[in-house]
Amino acid sequence: MSRYLPERLVRLAGPTPLVRRLSTQSVLSAFGDGVFLTGSAVFFTQIVGLSAAQVGLGLTIAGLATFTLAVPLGKLSDRYGAKRVWATASLLEALLYLVWLAIGDMTTFVVMLAGLELVSSASRSARNAYRFDIFPREERVSSNAYFRAARNVGYTLGALLAGIALATNSDDVIRMVPAITAGLLLINAALVARLPRAAHHVEVEPLLETALEGMLEGGDRRAIRNRGYLAMATCGGVLSTHQVLLNVVIPLWLVEETDAPRVLLAWLFGTNTVMAVALQVAAARGITTVADSLRAQRRGAFFFILSCGIVLVTHDTVGWVTIALVWLGHVTVTGAELFNSAGEWGLQAELSDPERRGEYQGVSQLGFTIGSVWAPALYTFLAMEWGTPGWIVIAAIVLVAAVLIHPAARAAERHLAKQGITQPA
Repeated sequence: MSRYLPERLVRLAGPTPLVRRLSTQSVLSAFGDGVFLTGSAVFFTQIVGLSAAQVGLGLTIAGLATFTLAVPLGKLSDRYGAKRVWATASLLEALLYLVWLAIGDMTTFVVMLAGLELVSSASRSARNAYRFDIFPREERVSSNAYFRAARNVGYTLGALLAGIALATNSDDVIRMVPAITAGLLLINAALVARLPRAAHHVEVEPLLETALEGMLEGGDRRAIRNRGYLAMATCGGVLSTHQVLLNVVIPLWLVEETDAPRVLLAWLFGTNTVMAVALQVAAARGITTVADSLRAQRRGAFFFILSCGIVLVTHDTVGWVTIALVWLGHVTVTGAELFNSAGEWGLQAELSDPERRGEYQGVSQLGFTIGSVWAPALYTFLAMEWGTPGWIVIAAIVLVAAVLIHPAARAAERHLAKQGITQPA
């Protein structure tokens, strides 16, 4: 039994040594993020002394900065190499968490938060570009599924540790939260730096030379020129608003509009975590081509819409019926998360220029923001103020996005074909 358990854990971490190394990195990175995300609200208000409104304003300003610079930050990976940018950004991210300890007013808060968000954006683009580069075509989506499952484990561990810190009600302990995060992320940066180099980044042509070649050939390979890809990313952002349902709308609905006990929320989030860890790899299995990825997006949209239909009826149910239906609504919206994530990875891998993966990841972040930034306010208003008609409108929004993502993806595919761009094996 003692030998069986480690072997089983190894298999859960991934089928190859590289996948397992990156899964370990994912756990560590998410562990650090989870510690701080759980304790950040208390840290900003109780330790730094900011109001909730100031925290919200700072987050908005940082989000706008990231939105504006997402594509230029993504280009860094193509210019200097995805692994190098990822490792550097991870190191800077860890150091910026230490700077939180010196924040004393709104100005320094905004500057540090904007800096952290920009570094995190560069890190995400580089990380995703590296993952798409390092694995062969048939393994790109399945490997990302292992990393997503690992990140869920890390977030859970981080939240538990932060919860213990918050339970002490000690300012000294809470001040340790960003320091612990920094320590974990420093180890993460060291792990990233030790990863093998991605093949196509061993010799990277300067972007200026690549652009000149494109001009001489009569083409424009800039990612932002691929309008189909931007539209696809925007539709993907809409489909990814299952997270708004999961984390905001359904919990509010449960508390305000149903007779379900509030303790059910813990079971709902626990169910989501278990499903994300146990089923993400299965949901991503067999997804390689654009057609496979679009099929996964359709499945995700189906579960999203089904969740809306289930939850809306709980306004009029009572007792165990309400509990069962709200739980089922959470299960189905988690299904949307699993399939949408898998489809998103497949589309990004297949419809990016292999020599501009970082830049395309920047455009992905741009489209994601356009497609999702409005959802918390709108979905909350629709569900809580309109009730049943509001849930139907939410479902209709998702349906439209699921329909439009197909022509958008095909347009992105045609754009790459016109440029003579193909995916390496």
